Amino acid sequence: MIVYDLSCCNGHRFEGWFGSSEDFTAQRDDGLLCCPECGTPDVVKAPMAPAVGRKGNSAPSAAPLDAEPQVPAPSPAPQTGRAVSNAPMPPEVAKALEKLADAQSQALKDSKWVGKGFAEQSRAMHYGEQDHAPIHGEASIKEAQELVDEGVPVAPLPFPIAPPEKLN
Repeated sequence: MIVYDLSCCNGHRFEGWFGSSEDFTAQRDDGLLCCPECGTPDVVKAPMAPAVGRKGNSAPSAAPLDAEPQVPAPSPAPQTGRAVSNAPMPPEVAKALEKLADAQSQALKDSKWVGKGFAEQSRAMHYGEQDHAPIHGEASIKEAQELVDEGVPVAPLPFPIAPPEKLN
């Protein structure tokens, strides 16, 4: 998995996890990415600092035993949007996310992956051209909006899933 810092045209920064750089590009081009704060699909990779470890043959610098630990001063919160924190997640939030992930897993247990044919198959079931069955797959924002406008019951999954052909 690759973690990218992303930003929208309104200056909101957030994080996204992708299987590859091509996955990011494909999801962006298909309209599957949007800012979690303002909902705009105009999302790009934000500049990020690389995580560079120390050389394997160098020892970490030792501070004197009586020295106070050096704690960097917190950087000011961004002027636009909400402040971002890397503080530990509150236990109740972690528990809620775990329950949500379990619920999604349970809902998908008997569901069939239909890939990019999701909109077409959902529409066929809605209009009685195909037997009803639980399915999940991919749809662009435009396709999903068209389904909603037609009264086809669809909902986004709270957590992204990988297509079966991309699983290890």
